[in-house]
Amino acid sequence: MNILQDPNSWAVQKFAVGQPVPRTEDPVLVQGRGRYADDVSLPGQAYAVMVRSRHAHGVIRGIDVAAARAVPGVLAVYTGADLAAAGYGTLKCIVPLKNRDGTPMRKPPRPALAMDKVRFVGDPVTCVIAETALAAKDAAEAVSLDIEPLPAVTSANEAVKPAAPLVFDDVPGNVALDYHYGDAEKVKAAFAAAAHVTRLELTNNRLVVNAMEPRAALAAYDAASGRFRACSACAPRSPKFSTFRPPRCGC
Repeated sequence: MNILQDPNSWAVQKFAVGQPVPRTEDPVLVQGRGRYADDVSLPGQAYAVMVRSRHAHGVIRGIDVAAARAVPGVLAVYTGADLAAAGYGTLKCIVPLKNRDGTPMRKPPRPALAMDKVRFVGDPVTCVIAETALAAKDAAEAVSLDIEPLPAVTSANEAVKPAAPLVFDDVPGNVALDYHYGDAEKVKAAFAAAAHVTRLELTNNRLVVNAMEPRAALAAYDAASGRFRACSACAPRSPKFSTFRPPRCGC
């Protein structure tokens, strides 16, 4: 279930402590009327499965997709090199924040499929597309990855130490943003005038948004017009896309 928002609007992404978050999707879901991408099928529909890294950090030495391409029903197998050769761009970061010295935050290139290194467990390396979901899964298991593991750290405190391994070579110290907000002098004065000051160390626990359905999209290519027809709930804002509502689509 998607709620369309302006992707360039920073305000709608600032939900935080004390700020209400209206749950407009609840009435539909609790009544069993939710509709998901898997509820809709189109003629000739294909399925994609991602091959992901089992290493938290490592150099990609080789990707062998020959066996995967030989699996019956496989339509295509893509690596990061294939996407780069086709001119497929990198993932965009729309956060407009700047460092305390006024310089822009570092935004290293993020390809859809890892090319030189993997940087987290589950980093997508290869995309397999097949006529059926089972064929796509079988082919994904046939992909052979040669990844040379590198040292990795799992806490922010360890990541900023001088000897910590770099996640991105062009982000010194693993610090993408040194952000400052507010009036430091007023805060200092408030603490100085306080009757009692308590100091404690807090750990920001890692959270997982375990959605009933991950982000998904359903689209059909119209050769006559050269356009993609995408389900209206998740159609990108692009001249290359038009929208439609498939039967039983409750988006």
